[in-house]
Order: sequence, then C-alpha cells, then structure tokens
Amino acid sequence: MAEQHGHRPVALVTGASSGIGTAVAERLADDGDWRLLLNGRDEGRLAQVATRTGGVPLAADLVDPRARARLAEEALVHSGRVDALVAGAGIGWAGPFTAMPHEAIDDVVAVNLDATLHLVRLVLPGMVERRCGQVVLIGSMAGSVGVRGEAVYAATKAGLTAFADSLRYELASTGVRVSMVLPGAVDTPFFQRRGSPYRRERPRPVPAVQVAETVCRTLRTGRPNAYVPSWMAMPAWLHGTAPGVFRSLAQRFG
Repeated sequence: MAEQHGHRPVALVTGASSGIGTAVAERLADDGDWRLLLNGRDEGRLAQVATRTGGVPLAADLVDPRARARLAEEALVHSGRVDALVAGAGIGWAGPFTAMPHEAIDDVVAVNLDATLHLVRLVLPGMVERRCGQVVLIGSMAGSVGVRGEAVYAATKAGLTAFADSLRYELASTGVRVSMVLPGAVDTPFFQRRGSPYRRERPRPVPAVQVAETVCRTLRTGRPNAYVPSWMAMPAWLHGTAPGVFRSLAQRFG
C-alpha cells in the first residue's frame, strides 16, 4: 500500500505477541513502510515485540467485546486511522471431535472466528469512508480441505474464507481490499499451545517468516488468496474440482 498523503500507512497486527503475528510485525518493521499497532494477549511478550519493531503495544483479549472496542479506540488515538488490519490471532485444538470439551469448542470459535469478525466490523467503516484500506485474514489450509482431528479449527478457518469472499463482493466498489493468507503447517508454538504436537510426516511445517513474507507481498498486491507454500494451492484446487479423488487421497495419506 502506498503512503497516504505523505504519511506512512498504519497496520494493526493481531496475535503479534507470538508465532505468525510476531513474524509479520518484524517483517513489516524491516520494510520500514508502516507504522505498527501491535495487539496480543501476553503483555510481556507483546512489549518485547514492540520494542524490537518500533510498534505501539495495545494488549487486549479480543474475545472480550469491551476490550475489542477499546483496542479500536486506542488505535485511532495513537494513529488516527487503520489502513491495514492483519488478523493473525488464533488458537487450535487437536483430537477426536467426540472428545472435545464443550468449552474448548466455544474458545476456538470465539477466538478464531467471532473475535475476528467483530474486529473487522470495528475498523472497516473507516476504511470504507476513506475509500482505501486492506484486510488480511490469516486462514489455514485446514479451512480449505478439512483436516482429521481438527474439525472445529477447520470450521473456523473455513468460516473466515467464506467471510472474506462475501466481503469482497460487498466492497468491490469501495477501494478496500480483502485477502486470505492460507498456510499449511507452520513452525510456531501453536501446536504446543493446542496440547498436541505436529506429527504428520508431510507436509513439513514452514517457518513463520515465510508466512510473514507472503502477508507483506499480499499487502503490496492485494491478491485475494495466497497459499503458503504456494504448492498448497494444488490440493485446494483438487478438493474443489474433484472432491471424490481428494477424499480418497486424504484418507490414504492424511
């Protein structure tokens, strides 16, 4: 995104206290083209990331409606606008759906889907009014093809994909762009925090910096969907065009 009226544009990055969000903040800082507003729940880690990147730490639990509203207000107080939202906050849970505790279902849906939709609702009107802005949602290949043992996580990411598609239709004439970045497995603390390590032999997890680079490229190009690594677009295509073949392969290799 080009500078706005001689000033560097403002990017709000959620989930910035760890994993993909941290990598995005560091990559945007390296670019030097953005003023950074950084959100996360861990105040200590968020402060460290803010110090390294020169960003403004805005700690908040996005599941809390009041905290979400306060975050949007503080973003305007600090920078006057949000030109790009990179929604990277997310949690997971792995295991059979029949064994998933009810509260875990609620938590995954609340963080991955509900909180993201509400935050977009808070920052989007300003973008539409200025007729310029970008929303980048961190999705997952799990939301494109489904993954055994991650039914609810996959459902939330599929919801984000449908949300992004719908928003693109609504915003087509506004100058606001909506993009999905869709990684496969990523080498972050995500798997430890969900309570189950990554055990599949393939695909191997990619480094978070690779996802961050794709986010930065997406902010420059406005590409609707970007897969990480790029070959992940092939199973997504196969799932859509030949679902029977895909399901057979997934049962055998997945």
